[in-house]
Amino acid sequence: MDRIEELLTRGVDKIYPSKEELEKVLRSGKKLKLYQGFDPTGTQLHIGHMVGLRKLKQWQDLGHHVIFLIGDGTGQAGDPSGKTRARDKFLTREELRKNAVDYIKQAGKIVRFEEKNPVEILFNGDWLNKLKLVDILNILGHFSWQQLSERDLFQERAKRQEEVNMREFIYPILQAYDSVAMEIDLELGATDQTFNMLAGRTLIKAMKDKNKFVMTTPLLTDSQGQKIGKTEGNVIALNEKTENLYAKIMSLPDNFILKGFEYLTDVPIKEIENMKKDINHGSNPVAYKKKLAFEIVKQLGNPQNAQQAAVNFEKTVQKQEMPENIPIYRYHGADKENIIDLLVKSKFIESKSEAKRLIEQKGVSIDDQIVTDSGLQVAIKNDMIIRVGKRRFVKIKLSP
Repeated sequence: MDRIEELLTRGVDKIYPSKEELEKVLRSGKKLKLYQGFDPTGTQLHIGHMVGLRKLKQWQDLGHHVIFLIGDGTGQAGDPSGKTRARDKFLTREELRKNAVDYIKQAGKIVRFEEKNPVEILFNGDWLNKLKLVDILNILGHFSWQQLSERDLFQERAKRQEEVNMREFIYPILQAYDSVAMEIDLELGATDQTFNMLAGRTLIKAMKDKNKFVMTTPLLTDSQGQKIGKTEGNVIALNEKTENLYAKIMSLPDNFILKGFEYLTDVPIKEIENMKKDINHGSNPVAYKKKLAFEIVKQLGNPQNAQQAAVNFEKTVQKQEMPENIPIYRYHGADKENIIDLLVKSKFIESKSEAKRLIEQKGVSIDDQIVTDSGLQVAIKNDMIIRVGKRRFVKIKLSP
């Protein structure tokens, strides 16, 4: 498999209008301008985004002009893709730009924003916020109500008598205009973005008489078959601590292993095919899942971090031992503290609701004693160890 064939097949779901047509252009030596858009409605990119980012890197390595587009304009409208209900809150451009700082740092673990053929960073608010009424009317004139209302998720909401906010309804048109503004040759995105990306293909043909290619990448799913994403609340973030990242990958179902290797690593396809044969013939998949976790952590960090995460997982999860290096929280306050307040103050858990949920699930222990009461007043002791789940620890140190 040569580099162009791998670009067009590995980690790819569909290509519009066809793989053959795009391959012909690439074999001619033409360099394309392409992009993927990211609406920074949160502060974390996750391994679902990693599929597209790795594909962007492939394009970058082949010398094409790659754009990492921050959706500070489209993000104000709110992408309805994959959402069964209308949003409760819409972010401002200022909030979106603030989030985008972390997006770029995290994406930089995979693509190059500096050095050879750097990925260009653009913000679509720079052109969407400058559109005048007559511009918007002209853009809208290239679409019909029927075209937009045919979208599956809008049809499903209508059947359930769920609201379709007009901000969300016109979102595909706003995203479509990105292709026109940047005069794009190709747009990359996950399969749940297909409707939006094809709208861009329609608009750039109408306004620029230009044919745009669309490349879709498959969605990653968790043990319940749900897409890994912000909306679903099952994010495995690119900026996770290495030990947590490794362990969360290990918690994914066995049927994730082969897809994970194909979409998220550089392990050769032939080697992945051999893994599949071994697993189908009864080999224990755990060793392969460990290798997958190692490869992903190595890619987002370095081999040393990946090796340490593997050792930590074996000790704390498989052998149920205490890790050697436990994070320390220096406590100063009353002799007693409510368990939920203690968990949140130590930044061990982000919110009180999450802390309460974990206690109800018997996922919190103090010095190996499971906490069952969310109202527990903890007697603070030096060197006491709080554990959440199988792999997260914090040691309390009393400050004078």
